[in-house]
Amino acid sequence: MCPVDNHRESMKPPPRGFTLIELLVVIAIIAILAALLLPALNRAQRQARKTSCASQLKQHGVAWRFYLDENQGRFPDARNLKTNLPGGYKPWTDWPTSDPRSGWAAIVLSNTISRSELWNCPALANRNWTDVEQSHQLTSNQTNAVVAGYWMWRFDRFDESVALDNFWGRTEVACVDSLREARNPNAGIPLGLADVELTVDIYFPQTVPALPARLKGRTAHPGGRNRLMLDSHVEFTRDPRTPNG
Repeated sequence: MCPVDNHRESMKPPPRGFTLIELLVVIAIIAILAALLLPALNRAQRQARKTSCASQLKQHGVAWRFYLDENQGRFPDARNLKTNLPGGYKPWTDWPTSDPRSGWAAIVLSNTISRSELWNCPALANRNWTDVEQSHQLTSNQTNAVVAGYWMWRFDRFDESVALDNFWGRTEVACVDSLREARNPNAGIPLGLADVELTVDIYFPQTVPALPARLKGRTAHPGGRNRLMLDSHVEFTRDPRTPNG
């Protein structure tokens, strides 16, 4: 029986492998699927970062609510920090002639917001233009210092007399009233707290001639930015001037 069995075994055809054509077809199918799935994956990742950023700003809103409740409803007057933080006051030369960086706020709210990553939009980690000096601010000279990567336009100057469109030491109602009186074209005429921006993602409109080419149209989230408003709600504002991430 053994010789016969061995003969039968030897008659079996060898295992068939893939042909070159079949391998090429499989590779082509994988490439097509990847081309279809990657854009969707990128969109999902961008949306996740935008949602995470909005969540961080909501925590800022809660922290400010605690602060205001404990300080007779007034924002701090921290104009001294605008000049005393590392690097000092760094206004733009042309757009605008002020410094909206928020390192001062990270110090004021340090007892409430203890996680340093909450001061930087998660999307900034994937941007190659965040080396710009006005895009971040150290809160001390220590190696583990908190780095603030959000902007607060209404706390962007340190003039001896607080400008109408700045909120140093003012109550929320006074902030709205002074902003109305200032008629700042960039801030508009607010109807109430919900119309007043408090904190915002950094962004560089492509319509500003003075900006370097590599910054024009850039923002943390392509097409717009997250904003924390004075009534503590967070919204995403679309802006055709910032189409690029």
